[in-house]
Amino acid sequence: MNRRQFVFASAGVAFLDATHAATTGKYSLVIKGGRVIDPSRKLDAVRDVAIAEGRIAAIAANISAGGAETMDARGKLVVPGLIDIHTHFTRTSDGASLCLADGVTGLIDAGSQGADHISEAVAVAKAAPQQARVLINIGRAGIIPEGDTMDLKRADVAAAREAIMRNRDMIAGVKARLSRDVAGPNDFEVLQRAQQVASSFQLPVMIHMGQTISPLPKLLALLKPGDVVTHMFAPPPNSIIDESGHILPEVTAARRRGVIFDLGNGRTGHLRWDIAEKVLAAGFLPDTFSTDWTPEGRTTQIIDFPNVMSKFLMLGMPLDHVIACATSNSSRVFPVFHDRGTLKQGAAADVAILELREGNFSFVDNFGNQRSGRQRLFPSATVLAGKRVASRS
Repeated sequence: MNRRQFVFASAGVAFLDATHAATTGKYSLVIKGGRVIDPSRKLDAVRDVAIAEGRIAAIAANISAGGAETMDARGKLVVPGLIDIHTHFTRTSDGASLCLADGVTGLIDAGSQGADHISEAVAVAKAAPQQARVLINIGRAGIIPEGDTMDLKRADVAAAREAIMRNRDMIAGVKARLSRDVAGPNDFEVLQRAQQVASSFQLPVMIHMGQTISPLPKLLALLKPGDVVTHMFAPPPNSIIDESGHILPEVTAARRRGVIFDLGNGRTGHLRWDIAEKVLAAGFLPDTFSTDWTPEGRTTQIIDFPNVMSKFLMLGMPLDHVIACATSNSSRVFPVFHDRGTLKQGAAADVAILELREGNFSFVDNFGNQRSGRQRLFPSATVLAGKRVASRS
């Protein structure tokens, strides 16, 4: 039996265990009375969610818990565990746990380290309680104040390939930060080198766009299906829209051939309200949401993933689409998450319980501009592999 057959066989056994529990009523946990929103199943209804053997066993009205532990989710949203494909959680040993308490049951560190120190990021990712992987920065020193690849010698293809070979199970892709203060005039060559590395292992490249020296269409031409453009709401120069507010034809063509466009909220230069409004008005909705999480972001702008999602409720996106951008859509980007982002029977029981509050909430973009919204999502509880996780204090 090869590895692929083993994975599918194991998933089949887990599904049968969950199915047996559904027919016998032997559950370990039942989440009661929440509004279940699962975009992967187009489900939006008040239901109970029963869990057994670390898997979703049943979703129905009024499930009898028997002797199982129960969680009261009345008045709250019950959604698949959130998947954040752009964070920098490896900068701190407790980053993954902090994100988990916010409902994030899968996460990617997007290029904090390059070949020189990738083992440090990998060690933090391996210790994470939830599924976690890293992208290797094409700049071998990782993120540095003087610019990751301002010195082109740091974009070392051989070093990156060797680092991936040593950590193939944990490196999910290659990150190329292309802003003028990171790569300078080297941006196009840096991206070419990132693709050389990625193509050796059939991995995606994630590019950090916005404020590049090269025009965005020139950079997009190097992207292949499955690559990710993050910071998609960055303002000019080299935004994804022209001066008239129309999406660049090269951007539309990139999406058509399978390039993924991601929010990447961050804190500096990546999100401006007027650009986001114009892009959404043009009908170009994000494929995925991500936070660009850092420890510093917990106190300003980002706060947590549900807060970032709430910004797009304020901008007029429907709730189910907001949930999809953080769950089912994100699950399709990296193979490690392909069986996540769903509450279907037999799936891993990773669940986020969120509270959608009504009121007057202030949101800020990366340029200090404040907007008010009538709704905000707050993390309430997390279930990982069928077990309740300690809530955020």
